[in-house]
Amino acid sequence: MSERSGGTPPRTLAEALRTRDDDALAALLRARPDLLSPVPNDLGQLATRAGTRASVMRALERLDRFTLQTAEALAAAAEPASYEGVRALMTGDEGDPRVEAALPRAVDALREQALIWGADDRLRLVRTAREILAPSPGHPSPTGLGPTVAEATAGMSPGRLQEIITTAGLPSTHDPVSAVAALTTLFTDRTRMAALLDTAPSESLAVLDRLVWGPPYGEITSKPAPPVQWLRDHGLLLPTSTRTVVLPREAALHLRGGRAHRHTEPEPPEILPHPSAVSVASAASAVPGASASAGRPQVVDSAAAAQAYTALETVEELAREWNEGGPNVLRAGGLSVRDLKRTATALDVTEPVAAFWVELAYAAGLLAADGQADERYAPTPAYDEWPDLPPAERWARLAAAWLTATRTAGLVGSQDSKGRTLAALGPDLDRGSAPEVRRHVLDLLASLPEGTAPDAESVLARLRWERPLRGTAANRPEDLRARVAAWTLNEAEMLGVTGRGALSSHGRALIAETPGGTGGTAVPKPVSRAGDSGAELSVGGLRAAHALAPHLPEPLDHVLLQADLTAVAPGPLLRPLAETLSVLADVESRGGATVYRFTPASVRRALDAGQAASDLHAFLAAHSRTPVPQPLSYLIDDMARRHGHLRIGSASAYVRCDDEAVLEEILADRRSGALRLRRLAPTVLATQADPRTLLEGLRAMGLAPTAESPEGDVLVTRAHAHRTPPRTPPAPVPDGPPVPAPTLLGAAVRAIRAGDQAANAVRATLPDPVTSTAPTGGELPRTAPAETLATVQAAALTGSAVWIGYVNAEGAASQRVIAPVRVEGGFVTAYDHTADEVRTYPLHRITGVAELADDPA
Repeated sequence: MSERSGGTPPRTLAEALRTRDDDALAALLRARPDLLSPVPNDLGQLATRAGTRASVMRALERLDRFTLQTAEALAAAAEPASYEGVRALMTGDEGDPRVEAALPRAVDALREQALIWGADDRLRLVRTAREILAPSPGHPSPTGLGPTVAEATAGMSPGRLQEIITTAGLPSTHDPVSAVAALTTLFTDRTRMAALLDTAPSESLAVLDRLVWGPPYGEITSKPAPPVQWLRDHGLLLPTSTRTVVLPREAALHLRGGRAHRHTEPEPPEILPHPSAVSVASAASAVPGASASAGRPQVVDSAAAAQAYTALETVEELAREWNEGGPNVLRAGGLSVRDLKRTATALDVTEPVAAFWVELAYAAGLLAADGQADERYAPTPAYDEWPDLPPAERWARLAAAWLTATRTAGLVGSQDSKGRTLAALGPDLDRGSAPEVRRHVLDLLASLPEGTAPDAESVLARLRWERPLRGTAANRPEDLRARVAAWTLNEAEMLGVTGRGALSSHGRALIAETPGGTGGTAVPKPVSRAGDSGAELSVGGLRAAHALAPHLPEPLDHVLLQADLTAVAPGPLLRPLAETLSVLADVESRGGATVYRFTPASVRRALDAGQAASDLHAFLAAHSRTPVPQPLSYLIDDMARRHGHLRIGSASAYVRCDDEAVLEEILADRRSGALRLRRLAPTVLATQADPRTLLEGLRAMGLAPTAESPEGDVLVTRAHAHRTPPRTPPAPVPDGPPVPAPTLLGAAVRAIRAGDQAANAVRATLPDPVTSTAPTGGELPRTAPAETLATVQAAALTGSAVWIGYVNAEGAASQRVIAPVRVEGGFVTAYDHTADEVRTYPLHRITGVAELADDPA
């Protein structure tokens, strides 16, 4: 017998659950995975857990708008309600074919999630859900309805009730209950109610018009105006306090034409294309033979691939910036505002964008804190293997890390509930719903034709429809879900998942096989990172990398030198060329082409790294498609001639130079005053400053000194890479329990069935050996040890099942139904119907045994 079918109607939710088959129970546990933590002992415990406020609230938050509106209509209806009654509340007197077509799906969804139970003629909303959704002064309902006549008149005197029904033209009654029933019948009788309203003054009808769609409460003075007084006298406004009145629910429904909601939304809003895409399509359609989508997917893929390569360069630039040890970690964790600004300046992006790249590199396991006493951020050992991976695979790892990360970079700079500013890489950026929202936004983009960019507002409208209690319907204008969706659209564009607003082909491949989907709260599993042993991408990541690879530009082995001391890289460069050029020149701008600028400081940096002037000339001549400009050659030769002319060592520090005039010039320069230099010899100056400070001070004066060793040899300076100890990427923080696997669901359903069978088994009542009284339903059986042994031995011989009381090693008592298989050595081995497995029990821990009146086996 199913829950819908006839027969004896269920009296409780537990009885309704017992009528469900295993597939229906599995669907309930899949939709509400929190019910499995831990696995309930039986269906009664499952029903109790399904009615707790936290679980019901979580289930309501995951309903779409129309299903939630159906539940709200049930909360406003009398209990139990019929399907036809709910349909009338949803469609009103005029009817709505779209609502009627969608209503069965909504009712089935509520029944599947155990938010309602009972047959279609006796639908009951779970009590906790009714308390949450029913209209009340403290928690106004989205329906805008007020309390019923019975609720509003609960504290009213019998005399006042008689006055109201008399004024309304009803006969007097002998008790308040019948008076309330008479007034309720009047308000629900369309003909009689219409006749009553025909006698109302127009001003009174205007008052009702202001209250009918909510809020239904209004304030009055001690002497109400005549229109309000007329409504009070006829019971159309009932007092809730000395200064407040309310429009009864039955009267409001009549005025609304029977509808519980002003606007019902049975269908999700359509995802609309971006207006620019519509205009392009219109222009294309005006050209004979042209297609609106012709070439659009290719353009999208090219734009997304270009941005994907830019994303890789940006992450690598960030790692190079922090290569020798990045900014310090705040005491509370995270980056300081000043360090974030410096990072944004180095990457030539805004601070919010810099926060995104920092968080992305952290989520991918490429950056972390080093954990030392003076804690700093630095690249992890995994980054050393990162450059050796193919570009497409590097991007796929970044994209997969972004898609599954619960850390939300968009929150950086905002404040938490205690007024503290949230810092990049800080501890309070995890939002469990972020991966689901990101994945679902990309799924919505994938539902559009290839190459079509969506209108952002239509995407947000769809999300609000799908989760109204997490959106503006819950009176939360700063809805995190909507903000994460907006950030997802921007971040997907920056990362190259989308191009020109449309989902790329490699973006579609990425989400095609990503675990979790949009239908549940699967715990996102972090992808394997570079440097991990046996690191491999998921199937979706591999497909995304394969789809992206043909669209990525091939690295170039040349640049274009220009007379203004710049070099233009018309595309990505081979790694050795890029690394050498980044030392010899400074990056001036990025984009489709990267512009490098040669400066005296950059050339000196290359000379400090051990390069000779001849090496630099040969390098530029070999990798330039244009002749080396004369100004650049002069710059290199001039810096090489001056480089090393001054030598600095540690005295604390000294400066030596064969040219005394240069030293005289240094002493005469006001900028050297802070160095407190003094002459030790005609060619030697000394200072108490350390050599590094002296080097920086003289370089700031436009000189080109070099450091030397105690033996007088030139010290070649190269960047010292600072790495953290091996670090794992941050683990995502799930939004509630994960969706259980099918195997776990099957095992859980079998365990719940077995436990329910054991809990409801009909037992033969045996008297207690001490008190000679039979145990009650909730007590453990009590038998003497000899009788216990004899009973289980007999059950083992006959293959029958018995009911035992058992106390485990921790002292926890339980009742079980077992079928003994073997009894020996003080132990009984039996099939446990409660646990649905074979177990062994020590006989001394069995408190008693009783035969079953009806053997479940």
